[in-house]
Amino acid sequence: MSRKVGEVRVPKAGWVRFRWSRAVPPDAKSYRMTRDRAGRWHVAFAVIPAPVPAPGNGQTVGIDRGVAVSAALSTGQMLHAPGLTGRERTRLRRLQRTLARAKRGSNRRGRVKGAIARLQARETDRRKDWAEKTSTGIARRFDLIRVEDLQITNMTRSAKGTREHPGRNVRAKAGLNRQILRSGWGLLVRRLEEKAPGRVEKINPAFTSQRCSACGRVDRARVRAKPCSGALPAVSPVTLT
Repeated sequence: MSRKVGEVRVPKAGWVRFRWSRAVPPDAKSYRMTRDRAGRWHVAFAVIPAPVPAPGNGQTVGIDRGVAVSAALSTGQMLHAPGLTGRERTRLRRLQRTLARAKRGSNRRGRVKGAIARLQARETDRRKDWAEKTSTGIARRFDLIRVEDLQITNMTRSAKGTREHPGRNVRAKAGLNRQILRSGWGLLVRRLEEKAPGRVEKINPAFTSQRCSACGRVDRARVRAKPCSGALPAVSPVTLT
């Protein structure tokens, strides 16, 4: 209809207006409408984008994913996935306490749950936007991208255990799981694989973080045996070679 507003025909609902967020390629043939937990409706057009072309500079980068630093590049660049601000986190905690006191099925509880969902959706949107921009920038700058092959599902598994064999440090493990998921580890690598197909290598994470105390080199054989004399050049552990 215009540069900002379009229309799609929804079965049993007729023509529905929506606001453009980006231009849709002409080869789009289908679309899907969804509603998120914050009550927002989205329309997504099915288009497979072209991969990001390699720069052809022969450069290789290693990416080490962590909690304090979401992604540390072997170039020394530290990337942090954005989250809620301090004021937003304070408001979220206040809303969660209010939700715990609200009566089930009440209108007040519904309003509080909606406010919490909007804050959590805002955090998710920021993380997705960061992953998109970061993955595009990395794919444009490097020919080969190496990451640790982390089993995120196993790493974020609950530590509660069973009644017969209860887990230990359950609250600390739950907090670590939340921080891992908020760092967007899996989303970043998935978008890199989609934007730079054939240029992402997953490395066995075993021994990639062990550094020789004498020379700084990361070498599985040397670290397991004994430190060398210090004659070898230092190599950052995030090169993942």
